[in-house]
Amino acid sequence: MDYTLPEFLAHAIALENEAAERYLELADMMEAHRNDPVAELFRDMVRYSRMHHASIVERAQGIALPALRSWQYRWRQPPEAGGDEAFDISLDTWTALCYARANEVRAMEYYSEVGQSTSDAEVKRLAAEFAAEETEHVAALDQWLARTPRPSTTWRDDPAAPAA
Repeated sequence: MDYTLPEFLAHAIALENEAAERYLELADMMEAHRNDPVAELFRDMVRYSRMHHASIVERAQGIALPALRSWQYRWRQPPEAGGDEAFDISLDTWTALCYARANEVRAMEYYSEVGQSTSDAEVKRLAAEFAAEETEHVAALDQWLARTPRPSTTWRDDPAAPAA
């Protein structure tokens, strides 16, 4: 995955934008369930993603970034955008946190892989920096998971739940 700096920055901007959108959706969902502490965590993650997005955009000032179409990204889906399976009425706190953690792990792995495979020194430096930020997000979500009770069953698995 040898990226030019403009290509890498375009990917990172898209990744952080998608992360902010997903966290906003998760925050709204947790708020609808009146889980205000976790909704606030996800709103904090929206702010972090937007701050990181803004810093990447600032870093890209004066660099002609490619205008990539969805099929031109070097991923099937943005690393911080897991599937839509987490966005249903039965989403509980544990599942939402696991979903967010999995997205952060994919972003961390993406940046790490880019940093290890690129020949561009600046891309390597930035990818390592971004991977470290994602590692901090994973650690924060791990702390939340450690103090969040794991559900014994989900709504989908509950035999008393109405049929779909």
